[in-house]
Amino acid sequence: MVKLIYLLLCIVGFVLPYSEFVPFILEDGLDIKLFFEQLFANKISGFFGMDVIVSSLVLWTFVFIEGTRLKMQNLWIYVVCNLLVGVSLGLPLFLLMRQRQLEQQADIVAY
Repeated sequence: MVKLIYLLLCIVGFVLPYSEFVPFILEDGLDIKLFFEQLFANKISGFFGMDVIVSSLVLWTFVFIEGTRLKMQNLWIYVVCNLLVGVSLGLPLFLLMRQRQLEQQADIVAY
C-alpha cells in the first residue's frame, strides 16, 4: 500500500508541475533568464523559489546518505528527476525505491 501511495505521488508530482511548465515552454521557449525573472518576480514567488532550492539540496543530501546506507544503486537518477521536474517527483520516487529496497532486505533477512 505504501508503494502505491508513493507511485501516485510520483505521478501527481510530475503532472502538476509540468502542467505549468509546458505552457511556459510553448509560449516562451527555454528562456532561462525569463524563467528566473518570473520565479523571483515578487517576494512570495521568491519565497517559494528559495524553498524549492533548499528542499532540493536537502533531498540530494538525504538521497546520498540514505541511499548509500541502504546500498541502493543509481542514486544520480533521483537528482536528475529533481532537476528535470522537482522535489515533487524526486522525493516520492526515492521513497518508493527506498521502500522497495527495505522490503528486499527484509526478505533476505527472513531467509
